[in-house]
Amino acid sequence: MKNCPCGTGRIYSECCEPYITGKAKAPTAEALMRSRYSAYAEHAIDYIVNTCIRREKDNDIDHKSTRDWSERSNWLGLKIISTEKGGLADKEGTVEFEAVYERNGLKDVHHEKAKFKRDSVTSGDETAGVGEWLYDEGDVIPHTMVRSSPKTGRNDPCSCGSGKKYKFCCGR
Repeated sequence: MKNCPCGTGRIYSECCEPYITGKAKAPTAEALMRSRYSAYAEHAIDYIVNTCIRREKDNDIDHKSTRDWSERSNWLGLKIISTEKGGLADKEGTVEFEAVYERNGLKDVHHEKAKFKRDSVTSGDETAGVGEWLYDEGDVIPHTMVRSSPKTGRNDPCSCGSGKKYKFCCGR
């Protein structure tokens, strides 16, 4: 049994997995945010796509680039900074978060204020109930990437194993 990637400390099968597999719906905007992070860590791209609001202009989410980001990244952790609304009785909510990951030797933080909306389940003109939470849009907050290992110096041995100095080998 493994811990959930979303950082709650709970077991994955009792935390985000039921949302990702469709056995349950996320009850809050934060629960959806956490499950979407876990979906990136678990490479569940269909869940990420299916939990987004679809619009005419951007109906096609780029599956390939989303899958590449998911699979080529080592997901290191999720930090929820703040939540605004997004509870059981709300129809909208905002979750500010930082998703830390490493890719190509660089550690990065995806910092975003994500907006979520709950779709309505309708029956005729009456609202029959409250539907599921969906990711609407987000404001990405720029962050500086940091190397996860020291940079190779010009006079250091080349990392390719040639025995030459980096500046005379791959550093040209």
